[in-house]
Amino acid sequence: MTTAFLRTVITIIRKDLQAELRSRELVNAMALFAFLSIIIFSFALELNRDTRLEVIGGILWVTLIFSSVLGLNRSLVNEREHGNLDAMLIAPVDRVAIYVGKMVGNFLFVLIVGLILLPLMTVLYNVSLMEPLMLVTLILGVLGFTSVGTLIATMTVQTRSRETLLPIAMMPITLPIILLVVRMSSEIIDGSNDEVSMLTLIVLDAIYLGLGAILFDFVVED
Repeated sequence: MTTAFLRTVITIIRKDLQAELRSRELVNAMALFAFLSIIIFSFALELNRDTRLEVIGGILWVTLIFSSVLGLNRSLVNEREHGNLDAMLIAPVDRVAIYVGKMVGNFLFVLIVGLILLPLMTVLYNVSLMEPLMLVTLILGVLGFTSVGTLIATMTVQTRSRETLLPIAMMPITLPIILLVVRMSSEIIDGSNDEVSMLTLIVLDAIYLGLGAILFDFVVED
């Protein structure tokens, strides 16, 4: 990585963080949606504790994924409406750096919501989710999902039906990661540890990140 590449990435990340600190729109909307979702799930599964323990991993990721779809869409819409995306694209910088900067920013926002969910769900569902392996799974799962989400959101933000097109386009592509992290989370709650699943998740993240960096230039050109 060159100095110019890193400078571009850091500048984009700083811009996104500063904009979010001023407006507090993105994380607040995602966190509120996530909070309401787990409250609804908590009441719906209150009568059957065994079932609740079995599905808590799925609840965590379903809530986080739909929250992140909301955040990804809003993040790129803001860039589009304010002309920031066009400005970045015509600037004499590496477009891979633009992708990495936006992806890292989205990753941080979704990760914050995930880190809020873990202790909150621990209290509501009376199950310890504050395990080191759960934190690692959360980080890797969010990384894979946002690497794809940033690419797809950049493509769908140009369309009128972006709110509905984004989740429709993302879910089939990210299905391998979704299934894997749900299974891993359930296994961690049960007290088991599958190193093969963790390695598979790392490989998937690397593939999605690589494809995102390669395809971003073609997506923004279209």
